Amino acid sequence: MGRIAQQRPAATPASAGQVARRGAILRAAAQLGAEAEFDRVQMADLANRAGVALGTLYRYFPTKTEVFATLFQEQIATFVVDRWQPHEGGDVLEHIGRNLAALNTALLRSPRLCSAMLRATAAAYMCQPPPERLWLESESALTQVILDTLGIEQPSSADHSTTLLLIYSWWGVLTSSLSRRMSPERAERELCRAASLILADQSH
Repeated sequence: MGRIAQQRPAATPASAGQVARRGAILRAAAQLGAEAEFDRVQMADLANRAGVALGTLYRYFPTKTEVFATLFQEQIATFVVDRWQPHEGGDVLEHIGRNLAALNTALLRSPRLCSAMLRATAAAYMCQPPPERLWLESESALTQVILDTLGIEQPSSADHSTTLLLIYSWWGVLTSSLSRRMSPERAERELCRAASLILADQSH
């Protein structure tokens, strides 16, 4: 019988070794999530692939859902740092839409993994985990880069709320793209349109 996950806070890595173990777990999740459906990935498999004890895995991630939700957040943050294109002229709102479309393209390179991360993130959001564990929250890398691209240095609560509304729209487009209900070309058009409509007041 599989271990029953306990509802308790995940450990925060402090030492270099702990950071390395956490990174190994997330890399293992990326590999296994690309190889098998979410329901078939077991915590024991993650521990074995990461080269850590099962107890260590549970210390950092009490549930499989937290593993894949965190991986989603990490992949978005990595894209923001490495691949988000700075605005250098032209329509800033269309530029944001195109960056969001590029993020979709990156996440959809592994549809199975993307599905696992979306499923885990939705489940984590419904369970109301601590705010710092949600990609949707106003402190997230995606929210911050959108505000930075708009040139908003001291965002108000209204700025955060409006940006989150765009992120909710982006989530819907990503989900539709994953289910093949939307082509990449249409996804980019819809994201540019969403950015233009939702962020119109923030671009002035």
